[in-house]
Amino acid sequence: MKITVSGEVGSGKSTISKMLAEKLQYPYYSIGGLMREIAQKRGLSLMEISKKAESDPSIDEELDKRQKEIGEKEDNFIMDSRLGFYFIQDSYKIFFTVDPEEAAKRIIGEKRKDEAYRDAEQALSVLRKRMQSENKRYKEYYGIDFPRNEDFDLIIDTTHTKPEEIVELVRENIGKK
Repeated sequence: MKITVSGEVGSGKSTISKMLAEKLQYPYYSIGGLMREIAQKRGLSLMEISKKAESDPSIDEELDKRQKEIGEKEDNFIMDSRLGFYFIQDSYKIFFTVDPEEAAKRIIGEKRKDEAYRDAEQALSVLRKRMQSENKRYKEYYGIDFPRNEDFDLIIDTTHTKPEEIVELVRENIGKK
């Protein structure tokens, strides 16, 4: 089964996707990871590459091409991608929401090497700017208002739920539409 996992920044999308892939013994793909690789190759931060992508469509084209290829060539995988639902139409589409303040705490707690913040307030500000930048590109490049509930088969608020519990909830609901 093709499963695409989308969600708000800090919702646990990557953590839960990796855990789900392990549980199902499916390959795991991360478009965010690919975006970080592109940023690193260009000597940019994640926020800088997101901003650059607003005027340089080649960045999104590279990400889009990779998703489409996986969706066309493989049958059983987890795709951790904000737009996976759009590029892999025949997937089971999951979306995670989270309270923005909780998202900021999680991002700080992960101590991501490419995302350093002095406090939760700064993290929240940067996360909002990042989502605005991404949403601007999604609207401009694909005509997508992101996110829309009707685009997903399963929507889960991860704010107060442990990742392990969410994995089980997803497993219980996979295939139900």
